[in-house]
Amino acid sequence: MDIGDLRRDYTQRGLDWDDLDPDPFAQFSLWFQQACDADLLEPNALVLSTVAPGGMPYQRTVLLKYFDHNGFVFFTNYGSRKAQHMAENAQVSLLFPWYSLERQLAIAGTASKISAAESLRYFSSRPRGSQLGAWVSQQSNIISSRQLLEMQFEKMKNKFLNQEIPLPDFWGGYRVKPISFEFWQGRPSRLHDRFLYSQGEDGWTRVRLSP
Repeated sequence: MDIGDLRRDYTQRGLDWDDLDPDPFAQFSLWFQQACDADLLEPNALVLSTVAPGGMPYQRTVLLKYFDHNGFVFFTNYGSRKAQHMAENAQVSLLFPWYSLERQLAIAGTASKISAAESLRYFSSRPRGSQLGAWVSQQSNIISSRQLLEMQFEKMKNKFLNQEIPLPDFWGGYRVKPISFEFWQGRPSRLHDRFLYSQGEDGWTRVRLSP
């Protein structure tokens, strides 16, 4: 299938040097709030890229659950493929694809596990069904059928009936500490605006990149 003619010109807005906050976390917060205000589907969805021990990169979508100047936090099963990759190579990248705003934001950094206490605080805030799901899913393992998964879910519902659901010891959060941010705004004729923040000894530096 030839889809070479499938294209659109990006004309919503530009991004100038003076538009940017010197603090990339503050600039992220601004763009994230604008994504929320635009009522995007899952504005906190990001593409997490990891590298397998053999060098093959893998991507998947995860949900950002909170962020501050210490980094960006998401949650997963510690036995999952992504967790196994991060145990071998903590260097990851995050991509926020805010297509309808003609924007994307790429973050490179290092991932590390958060504490069990911090994971418990978030786990306790999850809907009960999501808490049960964490217990049921042996993430990334092969399963024989959907029916088996649903049977396990019912088993866990009965096991924890009328009681609080504890935090699984195989589930928790990771914090990505950034070393760079790239803010990308689509522009007409593919002359996009790109600004790269990099962390140095004296703080964050900022440069404009050619599209």
